[in-house]
Amino acid sequence: MVGARPIVEIMSVNFAWLAMDQLMNNAAKIHYMSGGRIRCPFVMRVPGGTAHQLGAQHSARMEKVFMGISGLRVVTPATPCDAYGLLKSAVRCDDPVVIIEHESMYNLKGDIPDEEFFTPLEGVEVMRPGEDVSIFAYNISVHWALDAAQKLAQEHGIDAEVIDLRALKPMDRAGIAASVHKTHRAIVVEEDEAPVGVGSEVIAIINEECFFDLDAAPVRVHALDVPIPYNRRLEKAAIPNAGDVVAAVRKMLGR
Repeated sequence: MVGARPIVEIMSVNFAWLAMDQLMNNAAKIHYMSGGRIRCPFVMRVPGGTAHQLGAQHSARMEKVFMGISGLRVVTPATPCDAYGLLKSAVRCDDPVVIIEHESMYNLKGDIPDEEFFTPLEGVEVMRPGEDVSIFAYNISVHWALDAAQKLAQEHGIDAEVIDLRALKPMDRAGIAASVHKTHRAIVVEEDEAPVGVGSEVIAIINEECFFDLDAAPVRVHALDVPIPYNRRLEKAAIPNAGDVVAAVRKMLGR
């Protein structure tokens, strides 16, 4: 790449399948295959998610696919500030980085510092501290989790901690464990469907790191295992929302 650091934008994450051979078999592996002599610093931005009747072929979530490719970094912003800071960090990284964006969040507004700053490509962020339950989320589901946490506090007296996973690969095992050590309960919220996904990996980490701290089995709140429908009512029924998070937390705590 003659010293360049390209930024590639795939119009829809669904179309990333067409680039998967080059991404998986070349970009992600060339550093290892060359014995560390060749680097492939590039950034791939991939919008995805359910965004008001785009249909099944334009509503995919592929984070679990990218997470399964050794050699890639995978990050996903939940705020305008992180979208800016993660992109700046990704461009300066010598590894290939996939940035998973959400099509429904492009009109989201937020403050960005005037001074130079970078958002780390590793680590979680505590969006709301709490004591009763840890709610892990990423991308658009962070906003569902924050809405749910506010309702839980105001209407049910439940103090929920909201954690933005932000970096999906590598995942912050220590940051995840620190929250569960404190609250002893965990809910993982994702727009992606189950089985398999970010929630599976987070719960595996919790079981490995915090098993004897748990007061209840960890729970996933996720989309239905179906192609996303075009019909708006069916589309909304296929993905989770803040109300589903509230219901899951209340069931876990018996309230």
